[in-house]
Amino acid sequence: MVGDLSNHSAGPSRSRWVFQPADAWLNDSNVHLINFYEWLGRGLVFNYPFANDQHSYYRSRDRFNQLISTGRETSAEAAMLFYYLNRTGYNGLCRFNKRGLFNVPFGRYNRINYARDFLHLQGVLAEWKVTAGDFQDVKLNGTEFVYADPPYDVEFTSYSAGGFQWADQERLAEWLSGHEGPVIASNQATSRIIELYEKWGFDVTQLKGPRRISSDGNRKPAMEILALRNL
Repeated sequence: MVGDLSNHSAGPSRSRWVFQPADAWLNDSNVHLINFYEWLGRGLVFNYPFANDQHSYYRSRDRFNQLISTGRETSAEAAMLFYYLNRTGYNGLCRFNKRGLFNVPFGRYNRINYARDFLHLQGVLAEWKVTAGDFQDVKLNGTEFVYADPPYDVEFTSYSAGGFQWADQERLAEWLSGHEGPVIASNQATSRIIELYEKWGFDVTQLKGPRRISSDGNRKPAMEILALRNL
């Protein structure tokens, strides 16, 4: 995400400051995630009959993939289905096959609290620029704050059609290093990720991060990094 931090505000009833960028540019390679955010900016209220059961899940997954196959992946229905599938699928994964179809199995949660009304976010997201594409398509003016949260350096790379390979990790670190404004990047604390960001002049901090999303059910804390530059 790219933002201009020249303005900030805090609600009167809050006990701490909440910084709100004057404007922001949210970009991701996953077109379905971006479609979800675009519809939130339009004031989407979900009327989809969410149900935490296997039959409803696979029926909804088939419908979502039908929308993708027929070029309707940017519809409001696709946005609602994407939310439902992400909340109900196995371990919170977002995974697509080589044909670009969603293939995460049912999650088997005891209970899921589905949100149905995101209108409180509309005023914020309506002012954001939201795009789907490669990070290098984001045109920086040299002063913005940039936060980069790429797919982590793990075996799972099918977050979106085409994946995100090691060459993309290298390309991202180099691209971020050329930005004159403040930059923060997060990633898994693998040895090659640490070496990569240190190579490009980032200050790398390691911290424990809980595994909220996992392909194998492992939710144990894992070491992650924050790579900082121009801060």
